[in-house]
Amino acid sequence: MKKIIFTASIAALMLGCSATKTATTATEAVKVKKDVTAFGETITAAELKEALYTYASDDFEGRETGEPGQKKAVEYLKKQYVSLGIPSPISEDDYFQEVPLIKQAAPDVTMSVNNKEFKAIDDYVSFGAAEDGVVTTEDIVYAGYGIQTEAYSSYGDMDVKGKIVLIKSGEPKKEDGNYVVSGSTEGSKWSNRQQYGAKQEVAYTKGAKAVLIYDEKIYPMAQRMGRSGGRISLKEPKKETPKRYFFFVNGTLAKTILSTIDTDDKSQTIKMPFTLNYTSKSEDIASENVAAFLKGSEKPDEILVISAHLDHEGVKDGKVYNGADDDGSGTVAILEIAEAFKEAAKNGQTPKRSILFLHVTGEEKGLLGSRYYTDMDPIFPLKNTVANLNIDMIGRSDPKRKKDTKNYVYLIGSDKLSTELHNLSEEVNKKYANVDLDYTFNDENDPNRFYYRSDHYNFAKNDIPVIFYFNGTHDDYHQPSDTPDKIEYDLLENRTRLIFYTAWEIANRDARIVVDKPTKKAE
Repeated sequence: MKKIIFTASIAALMLGCSATKTATTATEAVKVKKDVTAFGETITAAELKEALYTYASDDFEGRETGEPGQKKAVEYLKKQYVSLGIPSPISEDDYFQEVPLIKQAAPDVTMSVNNKEFKAIDDYVSFGAAEDGVVTTEDIVYAGYGIQTEAYSSYGDMDVKGKIVLIKSGEPKKEDGNYVVSGSTEGSKWSNRQQYGAKQEVAYTKGAKAVLIYDEKIYPMAQRMGRSGGRISLKEPKKETPKRYFFFVNGTLAKTILSTIDTDDKSQTIKMPFTLNYTSKSEDIASENVAAFLKGSEKPDEILVISAHLDHEGVKDGKVYNGADDDGSGTVAILEIAEAFKEAAKNGQTPKRSILFLHVTGEEKGLLGSRYYTDMDPIFPLKNTVANLNIDMIGRSDPKRKKDTKNYVYLIGSDKLSTELHNLSEEVNKKYANVDLDYTFNDENDPNRFYYRSDHYNFAKNDIPVIFYFNGTHDDYHQPSDTPDKIEYDLLENRTRLIFYTAWEIANRDARIVVDKPTKKAE
């Protein structure tokens, strides 16, 4: 640079004012290549704080999916990307990917078992959307644990087509204390949070008309959910499928069918009259993902997705659930990361690969926005998506964490699909950030189930390498007290910079991340 200026000065002395003007223009056109840290340092605690005090304010009414506060949130995000000069990947001036949802209010249900009427919520809770219908039968199939694997089958050769199936929670153990399915002291999906969906699917595949699940521990939670109002789910395309009904039932109802259900695992057909009348109640809800896109300079068709959820819990009993940490922290982190990448692009250092900044809706309702993106309408083909960096709660500290250092972040999923991604993450951290990378919850069988509880999971299940950045829960988690004054902005800055540097390396390396440990789709 100094050499160019010196040459221009000599030319100016020789050629006069016009030469000076030409030299100045040429000098302005020259961009000095900066180290990535110059862009990382544009991510500051002060800017994160300013954005979060707006995004997690009472004005946004808790950002509940489909409600006015969520509409304010998406408009705010759009405005930020417009001001940054980062365009939409959808269409000009339209940063919103419409996500069609349906709110399933509590259906009108009457249920009679052995000629005795049972009451909704008190005795059973309906889950999932179903069509109007009437079911009558004289046979109820008790399918024990409701498991179907090579190692163990609850059904044997039992015929359940068109029948009511009663299942209990959990899975069997051997006399030595090991589980039958896993052969070890660790349970399988048949006794964790996945069991309800897995057991339903087996019963429905075998032709069951309705499934009743008995789980005394989970039933009080099911009751609370049943009383809290309508459940929101993705509006699926209309399909010609059999009518299916699913209920959690309490001990009174379950033991009316089989009094020994707590101790009896043997499957059997029980002669007992059963009648179900079901009338659905639902309404359509409009919601949106927000997407902004920075096109890559050399490999524009390869996409890195950086995600966070934009929604929270809304207003309950007149109290605003601001969701500053969950997930206001992740939301403003993406905005700062986007700004850093834009600064690099303005300096002539556009990343080689494209980056999609994706703010998803409905995470609190069941990862709905991310599932819509991955399973129903990806803006870019999933086969072109090289990785997903998902940010959900990175502004606080976990009070239960045993280590003293506060400069940490929990990483989940980095090694599940790609050894390369995990190693890259470690190397980038050592080179730029020196954050304590904590893998405490990086276990699919962890009782907290964090691997399955944020939006990265919908990418991971499609064999897209992921890293989930997380600070852990705290006393203000899902409480109205999750406010921006409690955010530790120095930690938020450090973690956001780490994610930026990791994204930078993924976007600029010569080869795309290799998936060397794909999931087994059959599981």
